[in-house]
Amino acid sequence: MTTRIPSKEEILNWISENPARTAKRDIARAFGIKGAARIDLKRILKELEAEGHLRKRKKTYRESDKLPPVAMLKVEGPDADGDLFAYPVDWQGEDAAPRVLMLEKPDTPALAKGARILARLQETEGEDYAYNGVLIRQIGSNPQRILGIYRSGHEGGRIVPVEKGSDKEWKVPAGATLDAKDGELVEAERTGPKSRMGLPSARIVDRLGDPTAPKAVSLIAIHQHGIPDAFPDEVVAEADAAKPAPLDGREDLRDMPLITIDPHDARDHDDACFAHADSDVENPGGHIVWVAIADVAHYVTPGSELDREARKRGNSSYFPDRVVPMLPDRLSGDLCSLHEGVDRACIAVRMQLDAEGNKISHRFTRALMKSHASLNYQEVQQAMDGNPNDRCAELLSPVLEPLYAAWHATLKARDTRQPLELDLPERKIILDEDGKVKSVAFAERLDAHKLIEEFMVLANVAAAEELIARKQDLLFRVHEEPNKEKLDALRETAQASGLTLAKGQVLKTAHLNRLLNQAQDTDHAELINISTLRSMTQAYYGPDNFGHFGLALRSYAHFTSPIRRYADLLVHRALISGHKWEGAADKFDGMSPFDEENLRETGTQISETERRSMTAERDTTDRYLAAFLSERVGNELEGKISGIARFGAFIRLEETGADALVPVATIGQEYFHFDADDQSLTGDNSGLRLGIGQAVTVRLAEAIPVTGGLVVELLALNGQPLPRGRGGRGSRSFSSKRSGKKPKSKSGKTPGTAPARKKARKVVRKRKK
Repeated sequence: MTTRIPSKEEILNWISENPARTAKRDIARAFGIKGAARIDLKRILKELEAEGHLRKRKKTYRESDKLPPVAMLKVEGPDADGDLFAYPVDWQGEDAAPRVLMLEKPDTPALAKGARILARLQETEGEDYAYNGVLIRQIGSNPQRILGIYRSGHEGGRIVPVEKGSDKEWKVPAGATLDAKDGELVEAERTGPKSRMGLPSARIVDRLGDPTAPKAVSLIAIHQHGIPDAFPDEVVAEADAAKPAPLDGREDLRDMPLITIDPHDARDHDDACFAHADSDVENPGGHIVWVAIADVAHYVTPGSELDREARKRGNSSYFPDRVVPMLPDRLSGDLCSLHEGVDRACIAVRMQLDAEGNKISHRFTRALMKSHASLNYQEVQQAMDGNPNDRCAELLSPVLEPLYAAWHATLKARDTRQPLELDLPERKIILDEDGKVKSVAFAERLDAHKLIEEFMVLANVAAAEELIARKQDLLFRVHEEPNKEKLDALRETAQASGLTLAKGQVLKTAHLNRLLNQAQDTDHAELINISTLRSMTQAYYGPDNFGHFGLALRSYAHFTSPIRRYADLLVHRALISGHKWEGAADKFDGMSPFDEENLRETGTQISETERRSMTAERDTTDRYLAAFLSERVGNELEGKISGIARFGAFIRLEETGADALVPVATIGQEYFHFDADDQSLTGDNSGLRLGIGQAVTVRLAEAIPVTGGLVVELLALNGQPLPRGRGGRGSRSFSSKRSGKKPKSKSGKTPGTAPARKKARKVVRKRKK
């Protein structure tokens, strides 16, 4: 049977419709061309190239003068009809750069002439411009930003910054107020040169309204916790001057069908993966897994302005309505983001797994890749569940199914390793267009999430082992085992719940998993999960390898997210130095003497910035939830006790996952004894005991958006209503607690000492039986 060779027009149409699959073998596969017929295909492609219809880049063909699906553009400004046009910044074609008509949406900000933007492109036909463009984000503009309260005056007004410790006010001219009202929270930018005399000038660029409103929440947290959210001019200038990395000295992986799988709203894509069955006869049933990570080290070199700023920030910070990135958008959203169909520099690792999912070898390489698809978790999961969309359908057999096959193998190795398996759902806040909380849901844990997580863990382990073998200094991700005091507390909690945690042996995560499995599907499940989490030490970065207890790994280093974590960038530099890879001729991008000499200090610093971000993110979530619930004051809600303190009990509300406080003064007209070891409050007269994990019904009494505080009244415990007449402010328990005085017996001992507490506990346990 003779193979039909497609016409030139058919080939050009296919390349136009498949810009990410332009290798000769992709074209041959699309038209079913095999064997000797490939010679005829090669001839036609060369003719198209000679005629100017195609241009060849290494092993791939692209239509002449074509732009990738995502490109950086420079705004030219509106024409006589008011239409806004832009041109590509990095144009490689021989003809004049194509024009792009920017499609404006209601929420699209004004774009000034000369502004650099990242845009998503769609080709047009029959117009005097080549593409339609939709703004993704602006890049490069960098005026100083101010967040503060606007105070109106006779001619304009002034801004009082909310930033802690700042006493410098800003003058706003009459024409730059954006009609802001007195007392509003506003965002402004500096205008004009700095002045030695008088107040500096600013213009308001956004009115955020009520300082307690949801839209202002994350901005306040950013400033309160001192998270830098504006890049210095010199940092932006370095980022803007960056150019795409060439192939020189790199392995060419552009034909490999690497794909990215991220959340549907991801701003950056720093990891891609690909897998296939291992053809090695000595590894039957094995798999090859590739993980490629954006080569941030090529752009952020030691001692540069970008490097100093990234080290200071330590990491990106994520909020429901915004991201404060570690790197400027030119890098994080463009050159270092693995966009579909675009050449990108990467550091990749090839890992060989056996049939049981154990890694038996690995190899690192510095390469140039091209993502064949940017997918999200939901569409990948739907495809594997039998409902693929058009994009996933063609990737199902060659890409997605081999990825899942390799992942299923790793589950066997994971089961043997027994990392800690906590079941604590993550809540996700959904905002509407006005920045108000639309809904609160618990993030869905899909197999697609677990697949990417497992491959990232494998790559991180490979990086740590590679650098140890090469005797190269690095920052480990360290998670030490729990201390004796926390373990004893967890063991006591388990015993009180009728469960067992083994004693008298070296603790392993497998022991904790057995405890968690005992509690699964019981009333104690949440209590045991929360208590186990609280028994853990906090992970940190350091140059000493003490292993990762939670993941049950001897060696672990963060390698897979250099766009958003400085630790990963240092691991990349260590790999560059350890392999003696040569970077660009005019710069050094491996580990510098400063990096090596200050490794411990850097580890301490970025561990602190990580905790700073976590605190700011948690505070922001609390404020959003308080604002969301402020309209439901007086409603009855279900929840469970998640924490106990001397002053009351913390309640995790079921619907939203928000944490609320039941003040001890409102529980009853008796003294409540606090037991720190048992994490309980016990009534002096009734023996009523409040402990972690108990189900409660509460009434929402207060919701304070400005602080994120929620106060509730306890109505029922474990399905049983509290006796009538209990509770009420100003009760004796409240006054006793505040005064610090407790009645004493004739022996001089305070009621509620150890014997009394033990007696109370025995009463409660009898009731449970």
